[in-house]
Amino acid sequence: MIFGRRTPELPTPEQALKGRPEPEFTLPSRHTVLGNPLAGPYPAGLEVADFGMGCFWGAERKFWQTPGVWTTLVGYQGGSTVNPAYDEVCSGLTGHTEAVRVVYDPALVSYEQLLKVFWENHDPTQGFRQGNDVGTQYRSAIYTHTPAQEATAQASRASYQKVLTGSGYGTITTELLPAQGRTFYAAEPYHQQYLDKNPAGYCGIGGTGVSCPIGVARAEG
Repeated sequence: MIFGRRTPELPTPEQALKGRPEPEFTLPSRHTVLGNPLAGPYPAGLEVADFGMGCFWGAERKFWQTPGVWTTLVGYQGGSTVNPAYDEVCSGLTGHTEAVRVVYDPALVSYEQLLKVFWENHDPTQGFRQGNDVGTQYRSAIYTHTPAQEATAQASRASYQKVLTGSGYGTITTELLPAQGRTFYAAEPYHQQYLDKNPAGYCGIGGTGVSCPIGVARAEG
């Protein structure tokens, strides 16, 4: 949570903390649940998707439980600080949101299906918060890696907005931007697969209860 501010605000690149040239830790080699490597390069044929949906502990678990997902890792994305630390992200002075990198086999699970997991497991209308978790690091975000991902994400957002509006919810505030130029910085080792290591751990993630339709046309490319 950001202390001392009534309304969370994203810092400009000039205001953001500078960070450090290298991370201050070594990332674990393998996923504690799926058993596959956390870091790339990944095997040929796999694709990468990046999502921010509030507390990354619970968000990561939703994706590692999804059939067709090869590995997941949590980190920080969308800000300016290089190799940020968790306490820096929580200060609101890095511009990053808590994110989950999802590495998946598109022959087993589609990007549309991952988007359904994304939309249904948080409230994308809350701005800089998820439930009781308040701060810029809890904002909803999709960072796309290909034009096809971008087109599919845009279509699914429009589709989900219609059903949310019909259920009395407001406007989706999800940040939808290309991943290019928005480096994903892996979080500290203790955050990786946190809810596998700490099954009773708190995480404020929760959906609206509104089902997201899938089957929108995907762009080629």
